[in-house]
Amino acid sequence: MTECGAINEAQDDAIDSVRKSNGRRDKARSGSKPDAEPRTDAARSTAEEWMSDAIAFDTTKAPGAIKMALEGRAPIECGASIAAWPLLRMAPGGDGHSVIVFPGLGAGDFSTVVMRSFLQSHGYRTHGWDLGLNFGPREGVLRKSLDRVRLLHDDSGAKISLVGWSLGGLYAREVAKLLPDAVRCVITLGTPFTGNMRATNAWRLFQWVSGHKVEDPELMRRLRESPPVPTTSIYSRSDGIVAWPLSLQRAGSKSENIEVQASHLGLGMHPASLYAIADRLAQPEGQWKPFHRDGWRQLFFKKPQDG
Repeated sequence: MTECGAINEAQDDAIDSVRKSNGRRDKARSGSKPDAEPRTDAARSTAEEWMSDAIAFDTTKAPGAIKMALEGRAPIECGASIAAWPLLRMAPGGDGHSVIVFPGLGAGDFSTVVMRSFLQSHGYRTHGWDLGLNFGPREGVLRKSLDRVRLLHDDSGAKISLVGWSLGGLYAREVAKLLPDAVRCVITLGTPFTGNMRATNAWRLFQWVSGHKVEDPELMRRLRESPPVPTTSIYSRSDGIVAWPLSLQRAGSKSENIEVQASHLGLGMHPASLYAIADRLAQPEGQWKPFHRDGWRQLFFKKPQDG
């Protein structure tokens, strides 16, 4: 079974269970009589959300040629982080818990060396995903990722934080949904978890290397659902690979968006991203609060848009 198939099957079972439970409860209350009117504002709200999703799925476009050309600034962003290393050391420190970093499409652990080195210098036990290049959903990848989280959780007795860059963020989110008791928080960077996957400039590469099609609104609806753990989505309006609206989630008690000015290829190496990641990871377990932009932070972090 493919990874997408495994995710779909697990989510289908949960949805069927909820529907059956709701059906039994409705029968008990109304004697199985059909409702003549819409039952609640919640149902109406759900319908509106589905319509909003459908509109976004059809209308969001991939970044244009100018933004794609600006992806060439990624090495400069990496250099900026190295130059700013002394200042970045003032970012909040960690408590020693483990952090797994998932790479983007077609990339491996080498691409996350800067981020992992930074986090390690701040007191975290950092880990690559150790599964070679990320060629999308393949047999065994999700299972091995789940096993890795379980192993680290059992060995340390502490929850694991997951950071995912681009496609790697989808793995981080899905692992957190399946193992919420073992995951402390999720941070994604430029991850397209909502809307039309064709609104990226990498969808053809994804289909070619993974063998999966991107035209699946039902799967995208499920991917959009936030994990039941604190979740932060870092995005950039100048992203030249992923249309930035695809990385927006609805802000809530455990979910937020943070906007930075970076290229897609440089998101995981940009000074602002690294600072935001360190700030999010440093929060005490069970005491999560949204990222604040007071004082000097407002110079580098704009008020984000919500999904």
